[in-house]
Amino acid sequence: MALSIGAKAPDFTLPSTSDKKFSLSKDMLGKAVIIYFYPKDFTGVCTAEACEFRDQFEAFRELDIPVFGISRDDIPTHEKFKKVHKLPFELLSDESGKVCKVYDALIPLIKMPKRITYLLDKDHKIAGVFSDMFESKGHIESMLRKLKR
Repeated sequence: MALSIGAKAPDFTLPSTSDKKFSLSKDMLGKAVIIYFYPKDFTGVCTAEACEFRDQFEAFRELDIPVFGISRDDIPTHEKFKKVHKLPFELLSDESGKVCKVYDALIPLIKMPKRITYLLDKDHKIAGVFSDMFESKGHIESMLRKLKR
C-alpha cells in the first residue's frame, strides 16, 4: 500500500547519476517533484517506463517538475541505463532498499522495488500516487493529469 495523499514524504539522501549525493529536503527545497520507484534497469517494463518519462520530459519541465527514478541498482548500472536510453533526468541508487521501504515501495520477501510513482508538492507532501507493477504508461499519464488540474 502506498503512502497516503497528504502525508509528509520521508526525507532521504542517495547517490545520484550526477556524481553527487541527492538530498530531497536540500536539493528540492520548496519544489514539487516526481519520484518514481522501479524494479530494475534494463528490464522490459522498467525500460518502457523510463523511456516514457524521457518522452514526456518536456511536459514536466514546462511545469517545473523535476523527475527522479529510484531502484536498487548501483550507480554504474544506472549510468549505463541512462546513457543507452538518453534519459534527461537523474537516477538514484538505493542499494540497501531503505528508501524504498520507507516509501512502501519494496516487495517484502524478495526485497525488489515496486513500480510506484509519487508526486510531491512544494512542501513535500504526497499530492499524487500511482502504483501498478505491470503497467508503465499509466504512471506518467496519471502524474500529468494531476499536474494539469
